[in-house]
Amino acid sequence: MTNGSHTLVTMLAQCPCSGGGDTSGVLALLVVAVILGLWKLVRHIRSRKGASTVSKAVKIAIVVVLAVVVVGVIVMKMNAPPAPTGQPTVQSTGLPRLVDLGANECIPCKMMAPILAKLKNEYTGRLQVEVIDVWKEPQAGRQYGIRVIPTQIFYDGSGTELWRHEGFISKEDILAKWKELGFPFEGQ
Repeated sequence: MTNGSHTLVTMLAQCPCSGGGDTSGVLALLVVAVILGLWKLVRHIRSRKGASTVSKAVKIAIVVVLAVVVVGVIVMKMNAPPAPTGQPTVQSTGLPRLVDLGANECIPCKMMAPILAKLKNEYTGRLQVEVIDVWKEPQAGRQYGIRVIPTQIFYDGSGTELWRHEGFISKEDILAKWKELGFPFEGQ
């Protein structure tokens, strides 16, 4: 693998805001890039004067690189989260519910923390606010079918999902969305 492709894979693996989403498209592009790079290398070597065949060492290197790519794809597919099995079991409290799935080290998640705390305090008894750290509870990310963090999911009082948002969202936008969904909280 070239240094650039290795860097790309490392960056994708370490991205703090990835929520275990499907990376098969990126993997496919990476595999194609490696194969095209190897093809160009072989053509370059064959085009040199006096080089009618590819050396044994180059052939072995090509096979090793392709094997590493195939093993990498298989490992990533095996570690990919399963598709969500449907709506998570939600206990109905009769209150509308806001579930935020994030992590302590994610910058947009850190920005959401005081907003969620204020909503929880200001709307006690009228809105249930739940914060789930998907780094501490990775099964929650799979259960809720999130792709990135933070993700906010809005539920009605019976536990039916009404709307989903990915990324940072302000308190004003959260309250406006609740109003749009038919839950105008007093004092807005």
